[in-house]
Amino acid sequence: MAETLVIGTRGSPLALRQAETVGEALERLWPDLKVRLEIIRTRGDRFLEAPLAAVGGKGLFVKEIEESLLAGRADLAVHSLKDVPAETAAGLTFGAIPARENPGDALISRRGERLAELPPGSRVGTSSLRRAAQLRRLRPDLELLSLRGNVETRLRKLDSGELEAVVLATAGLNRLGLAARICERFDPERLLPAVGQGALCVQIREGDPRTAERVAPLDHAPTRTAVAAERAFLQRLEGGCQVPIAGFAQLRGGTVELRGLVSDLKGERVVSGAVRGDAGRPRELGVALAEELLGRGAADILAALDGKGRA
Repeated sequence: MAETLVIGTRGSPLALRQAETVGEALERLWPDLKVRLEIIRTRGDRFLEAPLAAVGGKGLFVKEIEESLLAGRADLAVHSLKDVPAETAAGLTFGAIPARENPGDALISRRGERLAELPPGSRVGTSSLRRAAQLRRLRPDLELLSLRGNVETRLRKLDSGELEAVVLATAGLNRLGLAARICERFDPERLLPAVGQGALCVQIREGDPRTAERVAPLDHAPTRTAVAAERAFLQRLEGGCQVPIAGFAQLRGGTVELRGLVSDLKGERVVSGAVRGDAGRPRELGVALAEELLGRGAADILAALDGKGRA
């Protein structure tokens, strides 16, 4: 009889597409394997009206899925890595981190404008404090509005005239076949991505060698190395969705280049920097950059955000 593996996933079209992609890859690799998706509703899916920063808490889009995995109701989970807290849940591990999609952000506007072409006062939607802080530096004359819901919901708000533009992750648009709607792609040098953006992770239980064997061929070593540096940077800063933090690493030969940023909510105070080091020690590199930024003023920014009720 064919072995069945259950993938725990959120129910949004993007989450389902990502889980289906992993499931299809597993079934190609292992012809005796059948994959079934188990849709799990997370706290982030239940509270769609409030801004992400107001909902608060770590693991907003993964906690319930991790609980299902630990309870044995799912054998693996597929997450957008940017949604996974820097400190992973006890008893779980990343069985695979597949090759990263485009890590950048993209602008979709109602009339096809690029960011520089939007009229002053244009309403631009984003769910991310990180994006909003950086966009305010690029276009302080725009009205930035909090935007929740899945990709399709956000695009409907744009198309209905509620907004003039939205900024979304390029990877999600690509995975949903919506790349043709993109009006401008932001290079990471211009709009620094979220930690882990564009990458997926396949999460499994520790001590489950059978599932570990099944998912291991999906792992992409360069992506794993890059996101290890980014996540160590985030972990040292103790950041989450309530803080405008960005981090992006790239491998160049045997070297990792990591760029990071911490901003206040208005994008007025920004501390950024970059480090380069041995690809064999990505976590040390992430911690080193975090320490550098903390020493140059990021600690004050984070303390001020804590004073405003940051979780």
